[in-house]
Amino acid sequence: MNNPDYPANEGQTGEDAEAQEGPPVVDKPADAAADKNEAASTDGAETNDAGESAPAEDAAKLKDQLMRLAAELENTRRRGEREKRDAGQYAIATFARDLISVADNFERALRAAGVSGDQIPEGHSDAFNGLVAGIQMTEKELLTTLQRHGVQKIEPAGEKFDPNLHQAVANVPSADIEKGAVVDVAQPGFTIGDRVLRAAMVTVSSGTPAGQPADGGAEGGGETPAPGSTIDEEA
Repeated sequence: MNNPDYPANEGQTGEDAEAQEGPPVVDKPADAAADKNEAASTDGAETNDAGESAPAEDAAKLKDQLMRLAAELENTRRRGEREKRDAGQYAIATFARDLISVADNFERALRAAGVSGDQIPEGHSDAFNGLVAGIQMTEKELLTTLQRHGVQKIEPAGEKFDPNLHQAVANVPSADIEKGAVVDVAQPGFTIGDRVLRAAMVTVSSGTPAGQPADGGAEGGGETPAPGSTIDEEA
């Protein structure tokens, strides 16, 4: 309450005077300002870390893309080289397949003349022998030309049957040739590189004929004993 001896200031009520005489305003402590500064510095550090991690991820992605691109280019190069090599090797495949029938006709002509291999049969005129010799030379030259371009003739007589190269037309029993081996060549085959132009048509051995022992008889080369002859009569 105001002292009556000291009247209030002019224009100021008693309540305003009491408000001015209230407690003083307390300032914020210095620690709060320090906390703000620390928080600001922490946020800045996190921002820097995020900024530094982004270029590292971009570099890893770019490296992965470059490695994939390099692998793709290498595969394309190898594929191009293989296609170029195959084109050079198999370019004449269709033409060579057409020439095979010509070689077959030469072989049929020589077989009809009774020629076996390079031997010219005797008992014929000189004109006939000259004709046969000309056919043999032409056939040989044709096969040599085909071989020079990678075409090989297949004559697998006596060899193991190979379904990749041979076509079986019949199975025949044979005591001299093992089972699964080629007995005779009905038509020779041809290959170019690793590809088959035409499979050889062959007959294949089915093994020993039925009813004939595989070893040609009893052990020791003797005749097969008659039934009952091996019974021990003293027993």
